[in-house]
Amino acid sequence: MMYETLLVDRADGVVAVTLNRPARKNAANAQMWSELLDVLREIGSRAADRVLVVTGAGGDFCSGADVSGMAETNGDAGTPTGTGTDTDARTHGLASMRHVGDVALALRRLPQPTIAKVRGVAVGAGLNMALLCDLVVASENARFSEIFARRGLTIDFGGSWVLPRRIGLHRAKELALFADIIDAAEADRIGLVNRVVPDGELDAFVDDWARRLAAGPPIALAQTKRLLDNAIGITLEQALDDEGAAQTINFSTADTAEAMQAFIAKRQPEFQGR
Repeated sequence: MMYETLLVDRADGVVAVTLNRPARKNAANAQMWSELLDVLREIGSRAADRVLVVTGAGGDFCSGADVSGMAETNGDAGTPTGTGTDTDARTHGLASMRHVGDVALALRRLPQPTIAKVRGVAVGAGLNMALLCDLVVASENARFSEIFARRGLTIDFGGSWVLPRRIGLHRAKELALFADIIDAAEADRIGLVNRVVPDGELDAFVDDWARRLAAGPPIALAQTKRLLDNAIGITLEQALDDEGAAQTINFSTADTAEAMQAFIAKRQPEFQGR
């Protein structure tokens, strides 16, 4: 399927989705949100897709939502020129935000492991898109910001949920309230990213991680991802029950039998996702 704002490539179980509006530093407009929702739902339904890599074209990850049209709003009422009443505008705005929220949920709910490959700017919704991925690998030239406050906005695209889980509540408040831009080294220091690598090594590093994950057991990896995502909100007893249920499923799969046979034969297992 061809997309206007995305490039989608598949190879050996790895799906690469590239945000493709480089002239706008890959700012997400309405078309991109719709296309992202379509492609994420498609990936979630495809057993052949083992890993998702999200990145941006033209040297930047994503500069957030495209808010260029907001400069035309009425400063007194907040109503875009020619769009009717303030109530109409707010209703439309809430519907739009719910659509954007659907994209965030679709990304977070994917059973497959997800990697954000970040070059250049990852700010606003772009930063939170990266953080909603399971792993974040950044070039040493990457820059990050919860830039919303500079635009008179509050944090969105799941940032209020994912940011404190990544770096703790007090650091999350510092990034969100001051809206400072931080470099890759600082992002690494506070735990915002998993790895920072030289720009010339970024593609090879992420390709290696993606291939390793694609070769892993899909059912077990999906369950491990779900267990870790759910861990913060449950008790140890609940976690142990969930682990037991997941492990029971694993014991019934051909992949676990293959892993045991490969271990005995001293060879690499070949997982089929069944």
